[in-house]
Amino acid sequence: MKPDRYDPIAAALKEDIGQGDITTDFFVPETLHATGRVTAREKTVVAGTGAAAEVFCRVDPSIDIQVLHRDGDEIVAGDLIIEVRGLARSILKAERVALNFLQRLCGIATLTRQFVDAIGNDPAKILDTRKTTPGLRALEKAAVVAGGGANHRFGLYDMVLVKDNHLATF
Repeated sequence: MKPDRYDPIAAALKEDIGQGDITTDFFVPETLHATGRVTAREKTVVAGTGAAAEVFCRVDPSIDIQVLHRDGDEIVAGDLIIEVRGLARSILKAERVALNFLQRLCGIATLTRQFVDAIGNDPAKILDTRKTTPGLRALEKAAVVAGGGANHRFGLYDMVLVKDNHLATF
């Protein structure tokens, strides 16, 4: 039986914004428009752009979102990943949650790529596990793929894997 679909973006926005952004609503004029840019601070493999873009879209569907590098692209410090244009209040409300997804998933993709590069032409494969952050499994497994790795199994329901804990029950 597959678990119910968990929406990590909705959960993250609810956790961060709650009833609203008190600071932004107080200091930022309601009609002020702005541009936000997400720029890499170091060499990285991009992952999580879809999740980051979805965060901005859910906060305000009128935000114009330009994803400039796709998941799996290797970029260097200073490269622009995403640019958003729209109401400043909306951008500010979404930015931290979008960055949290992007930073975590780029980190996973970058580390995966390091392992993939380390094995070079060896026929071995870099596989992930089920040891993921609760609620973020699909996103983290997609980041592994963006880094050049492969998914092993998504859950207990889709593949047999006999471990020592199983054998200990005999």
